[in-house]
Amino acid sequence: MYNFKEVEKKWQKYWENNNLFVTKEDFSKKKYYSLVEFPYPSGNGMHIGHIKAYMGLEVLSRMKRMQGYNVLFPIGFDAFGLPTENYAIKTNTHPRKVTDDNILKFTNQLKSIGFSFDFSRAIDTTNPDYYKFTQWIFLKLFENGLVFKNKTYVNYCPNCKVVLSNEDSQGGKCDICHNDVIQKEKEVWYLKITDYADKLLEGLNEVDFLPQIKLQQENWIGKSKGAYVNFKLKETDELVEVYTTRPDTLFGVTFMVIAPEHPLINSSKDIIKNIDEINNYKSNTLKKTAFERVEINKDKTGVKIDGLTAINPLNNKEIPIYVADYVMMNYGTGAIMAVPAHDSRDYDFAKKYNVEVIPVIINGSVEKTQLPYEEDGIMINSDFLNGIDNKNESINKMIEYLKNKGIGKEGVQYKLNDWAFNRQRYWGEPIPLIHCPKCGTVGVPYEELPLKLPEINDFEPGTDGESPLAKIDSFVNCKCPICGELSKRETDTMPQWAGSSWYYLRYIDPFNNEELANKDKLKYWLPVDWYNGGMEHVTRHLIYSRFWHRFLYDIGYVPVKEPFLKRTAQGLILGPDGEKMSKSRGNVVDPSDVINAYGADVLRMYILFMGDYSLESPWDDSSIKGISRFLDRVYNLKDRVVDRKEYTSEFEAIINKTIKKVSSDIENIKYNTAISELMKLTNEYYKNIYITKSDYYVLLKLLYPFAPHICEELNELINNKESLVYSEWPSYDESKIVEDSYDLIVQVNGKIRGKIEVNINISEEEMKQIAFNNDNVKKYIDGKDIIKIIVVKNKLLNIVIKE
Repeated sequence: MYNFKEVEKKWQKYWENNNLFVTKEDFSKKKYYSLVEFPYPSGNGMHIGHIKAYMGLEVLSRMKRMQGYNVLFPIGFDAFGLPTENYAIKTNTHPRKVTDDNILKFTNQLKSIGFSFDFSRAIDTTNPDYYKFTQWIFLKLFENGLVFKNKTYVNYCPNCKVVLSNEDSQGGKCDICHNDVIQKEKEVWYLKITDYADKLLEGLNEVDFLPQIKLQQENWIGKSKGAYVNFKLKETDELVEVYTTRPDTLFGVTFMVIAPEHPLINSSKDIIKNIDEINNYKSNTLKKTAFERVEINKDKTGVKIDGLTAINPLNNKEIPIYVADYVMMNYGTGAIMAVPAHDSRDYDFAKKYNVEVIPVIINGSVEKTQLPYEEDGIMINSDFLNGIDNKNESINKMIEYLKNKGIGKEGVQYKLNDWAFNRQRYWGEPIPLIHCPKCGTVGVPYEELPLKLPEINDFEPGTDGESPLAKIDSFVNCKCPICGELSKRETDTMPQWAGSSWYYLRYIDPFNNEELANKDKLKYWLPVDWYNGGMEHVTRHLIYSRFWHRFLYDIGYVPVKEPFLKRTAQGLILGPDGEKMSKSRGNVVDPSDVINAYGADVLRMYILFMGDYSLESPWDDSSIKGISRFLDRVYNLKDRVVDRKEYTSEFEAIINKTIKKVSSDIENIKYNTAISELMKLTNEYYKNIYITKSDYYVLLKLLYPFAPHICEELNELINNKESLVYSEWPSYDESKIVEDSYDLIVQVNGKIRGKIEVNINISEEEMKQIAFNNDNVKKYIDGKDIIKIIVVKNKLLNIVIKE
C-alpha cells in the first residue's frame, strides 16, 4: 500500500515546478495538437463528466510526448454567458468576481487529477485581451456582408429575457434555464451561416469525424434538392411560390398550406372574409415554439382561407388554401403544396378537414397501395409521368416541364437557419457596431478594440428584454468614426457561442496582442489533430466553429479549410442507479470524494475502464475498488525487481504483444481494453518470483499515461533519474509476438450483439458456451427458438433464431 495523497501532491508539484507540460515553440519537431472542449466554469465546479471528456486525450497526449511529438494540449474557460449572470444577479455579486472565483476552483480541481494541460496557455473568453479578437472576427464578418439585422419572430425565453437560436432552444426549452420558449417579434442581428452551408457539407469529406457526428451535421444543415413552383391565385392572379422536394407528385396536390406569418395574409386582408379568425389563429400560433409547431405527432390544426383559391399549374384545378402552424416561414417559402396521398402529415390534415386525396404513386396496383403511401413506386394519374417507376427520372422530367412552361424552376433548400447572434444581456462581448444617423451602421475602428464592457452594478435586463447596456449613456453615446456625427453604440452583446467559435486558434498564440495568432504558428499547429467533446455540441458549437474557421480561411487568415482533423465524443457516466446523474435523484458522484478515498490515479483509470469510451456507462463503486487493488499490485511488484536490463525470456512475447495492443488501443479509443492488457501483463509477472528492471520499466511506461503519479513514484524507486514525461515510448518486435487470442464476434440473425476476447485454441463447444453466457447476447436470444448456430473458426458465431 502506498500513500497516494502524499505521492500525488509530490508529482503534481514536480511537473508544475519544472514546466514539463509547457509547450515549446520548436517547429523542427513533428507536432500533435490535442483539444478538449473547454469548460464553462460554473460555481458547482468540475463534475465527473468533465473528467471522462478530458481523460481520453489526456492519455493520448502523454503517450504522444513519449513518442517524440511536440504536443499542444491546452485548457481554457468559456466564461461568458447566462448562468454566471443569473447567479450574479441572484447573489448580488459582480459576474467578474463570480467568473474569477469559478476559474480558480476549476483550475485547482484539474491539477488535483493530474491533467497534463499546458496551463500557461489558459484562456478566458471574458478577458478583454481575448474578446478583442472575437470582436475583430465579427468586424471581418460585417465587412464581408455576413452580418445583417432583420425583424423576425424569434425564440425568446421570458425567464432569461433573451433571444435564442434554434440550436439553443431545441425541444422548445431554453438551453440555460430549461423553461418554455415563446415566439416573439424582435430586431435581431444574424450571421449569414447559410452562405456557408455547402462549404460546411463539403468539408465533412475532408475530416475523420465519428459517423454519427457527420450525420448530425448533415441533418442539421439539411440540404435538399427540389423545385420552386408557382401557383396562381384565382381571385387576384397573384403568384404564390412553393418549394417541394417531390415535384413529381404535383398532379396529386389537392390543397395548399401557408404559414400564419405569410405576407399573403396581410396583402389580401381586404378580400379574405374570415380575416379575424385567421388573425386569432396567428396570435395563438405565436405562443408556440418552433418545436411545438413542427412536432410530427401533434394534432393538426388550421383555418381555411375564405376568399382565396389557388390553381394547380399542372391541371388547372382549383385547390383550397389553409393557414396552419406546422408550416414555417424560415424553411422554403412559407407555403407548401399538400399531397395527402403520399405524406402522412398532409394525409391527417386532409382527413380532418375533408379534403380530396388523389394517389399518384402506387405499389404495384391501386388495390395493394395503402394510403398514405410514402415509398417509391409507379406513377399514375400524372399525365406524362404515368408508368415511370424511377423517382429520380420522374422528378427530373417534371422539373424540365416546369422550366419549359415557365411555371417553376429547379431549387435547393436548407434546414440550417442564419445564426441569431445577439443577446440582450450584460455578461457577453459588446457588439462593436455604431449606429450613425448619416452613415448608417458602421464598425468600431480596429484600433479601438477591444470595446470593453463598462463596469456597472445594475446588470439586470429590462422587462422588455432590453440590454442593460442601453441604460448607460456614457457607453451608448459616441461619435461616428467616419463623419463625426453624434451616434449610438449597439447595446446588445454576443451569444456565448462567439468566444468558443475560435478558442483553439488562440491557444496557438495566447499572448499576442497584435493579431489573433502568428501566421507561422498557425501554419505549424493547424489543423487540430484530435478534438474530443460532447455529442450535445455537434449541431451548435461544432458547426459554428467550422463556419468561422472556413470564413477565416476564405479571407486568407488561416492555412487550412477545416479546423479539426478528427472529432470524437465520450459517452455519459450514469449514476449507480443507471440513470442520468442529477441532484434531484441523489445519484451524483463527486470526483473530490473519490480522490480523497482512492486517489486521482484510481479515478483516472476507473473512468476509462468503465466500458466503451463513446458509450454511456453506470458508476460502480465495486469496480473502483478493483482498480485500487490493481494499482496496489503494481506498486508491490517493486519488491520483486532485480537489476537486470533485458526482458525475462518467458515474458518477451506478452511484453511485445502488450506494447502493440496498448499503443493501438489508445489510438483507437479503446482505453478499457488497453487497461485490461496491462492487468494481464501484471498477472503474468506475478507468476515469477523475480522480474527484471526492464520488465517492470516497460509496465510503468505503458501504465504511466493512465496513472502517472504512481508510475513516476515507482520509476524513482527503481533508481531511474529521469521523469517519465519525456521518456521513450516502448517499441515492439513483431517477430516475437505470438497471438494467443482473438475477438470472437457473436451475431444474432446476422447482427453483431457481442465481441468477446477468447483463446485462439478454444473449441467450438466452448465458443458456444461463452457466447450464450454473454449478457448482451442473452437479451436477444432468451425465450427464442434457436434454429441453428453457424460457426466460423477463429472468427465468429452466428445464432439464428425464429423471429
